[in-house]
Amino acid sequence: MPQSEETKAKLALLSAMLIFGTIGIFVRYIPLPSSIIALARSSVATIFLFILLAVRHQPICFSAIRQNMCCLFASGLMLGLNWILLFEAYRYTTVAVATVCYYMAPSIVMIAAPFILHERLTLRKGICVITALAGIILISGVGQNSGTGDLTGILCGLGAACFYAGIILLNKKLSGLTAYDRTIVQLGIAAILLIPYTLCTEDFTALAIAPIVLILLAVIGIVHTGIAYVLYFGSIPYLKAQTVAIFSYTDPIFAILLSALFLQEPLGLISICGAVLVLGSTFISEIKS
Repeated sequence: MPQSEETKAKLALLSAMLIFGTIGIFVRYIPLPSSIIALARSSVATIFLFILLAVRHQPICFSAIRQNMCCLFASGLMLGLNWILLFEAYRYTTVAVATVCYYMAPSIVMIAAPFILHERLTLRKGICVITALAGIILISGVGQNSGTGDLTGILCGLGAACFYAGIILLNKKLSGLTAYDRTIVQLGIAAILLIPYTLCTEDFTALAIAPIVLILLAVIGIVHTGIAYVLYFGSIPYLKAQTVAIFSYTDPIFAILLSALFLQEPLGLISICGAVLVLGSTFISEIKS
């Protein structure tokens, strides 16, 4: 693969991680249940991408979609289950514990890639992923909150991590699809999955949605989901699964830094050390031998 294509893919992936990292700031000001926010994300993003393709007169390649339908359906299903389990983890345990469990996903990819994708796990990448995981633990402050992790929340967080890892691995199996096609199908399937779940768990008659909330939901759906997932899914085919896994650790770093900057949430010395570990391991893992 040309070096320029790999560089562009890495920049696209980092851009997606930066966008993902800002979603917490927007969600903080949306007084709605997390399942409804997740449904809005997938639904608005799917509609936005359909409109974008229509404006650009870019046809959807249905033949390629049919050829990859099994992987696309499984990936979209995993995307919806990933969101549901992650939100459930936040409900049953602390955000710190849920975050650590969720970011076991890159480690799962690292371990699974040699068996599923036949990618070699180098000693350096193995050490880097362990170092990054240690950084995530420091950032989340789990060591300072012993005894707060509920078993149900932990299992939900680990389940979300498994589905997140599955999304990365399945997208490596897709071929002949544009970033838009794969994103529309996977988000559409996630939306279809979230509709019955949300209808069964939430009372829509009791909701009062202000105009500003609708604007924030639109931003989350268009920017944080539609655009971000196009960048994310579009970069995966050009990068090794293990590289995608390492770069995924930058998402929580961005989230913590931006929350400290815009929401005045404290960023202590331990969190700073964790950020250095994660970003440092990401950089070292990509240095050519």
